[in-house]
Amino acid sequence: MTEIIRNARAAALPAKLSRSWLLVNAAREDLFTPAQTSEADSVIFDLEASVADDKKIEARDNVVRALDSGMSAWVRINKMESEFWADDLAAVAMLPGLRGVMLPETERPEQVSYTAMRAKAGLPVLALLESARGVENATRIAEAPGTFRLAFGTNDFRKDTGFSGDPMALAYARSRLTIASRMGGLPGPIDGPSAADADDEKVWADAEVTHMMGMTGKLVLTVDQVNTLNEAMSPSEDERDWARQMLEAAEGGSEITDGSYLPRLARAKKIASMADAYGLWNA
Repeated sequence: MTEIIRNARAAALPAKLSRSWLLVNAAREDLFTPAQTSEADSVIFDLEASVADDKKIEARDNVVRALDSGMSAWVRINKMESEFWADDLAAVAMLPGLRGVMLPETERPEQVSYTAMRAKAGLPVLALLESARGVENATRIAEAPGTFRLAFGTNDFRKDTGFSGDPMALAYARSRLTIASRMGGLPGPIDGPSAADADDEKVWADAEVTHMMGMTGKLVLTVDQVNTLNEAMSPSEDERDWARQMLEAAEGGSEITDGSYLPRLARAKKIASMADAYGLWNA
């Protein structure tokens, strides 16, 4: 057994609060340790999109070794219709370091439920919606047994629909995932990633769109973007200051002044809770 090297802060953070979801090419073992020690809230070893068919078995073996020897991560398995899906599940389901699986090309609720059933009891499934059918079925998928959180595969969705990457063009799809997550009682959905070569300014701007659409997490393709993404997806300093003032006033016995008081107080408590979870409340 190797020493457990996962970033301690990130390892302690509940996955429902994860802002950054770092996708790591499972065929590249040299990327595993930098991902584990990074500030990414969650790490996903990717057996699907980033791995060629002739490298799938080798990549799977890499993941099995890693999750059986002290590393901790989610795994993006191959789609249900592929020849690799069943073997992926069988190989990773019982590994001690497995946090859950991401199911690509999810279009129907039964795909999630069947994946969860074939794995182990209680294993969470991230449903990755990457097509028009998947987005239109988002509420049903969110309500399916086994669904832990929804994620948006922006690039494949654009291929399927012909939409551009403009935030306005993708606003409907993003809002569908946010509303569906609420209907299913799930944490906020996970948005697609910025381009791998995006600079800090672009990562921040993309994250602002994500936040604006009610999404609370975002996929990320490189360790270099993680810190900027985490900061952009966290309560800002202004929000934290406002929440402190609101909570201090409430503790001091401030009276309800109008119909917006209780919703504002609830928002202040939520900001405080999130900031505390991310280590920012007393920073």
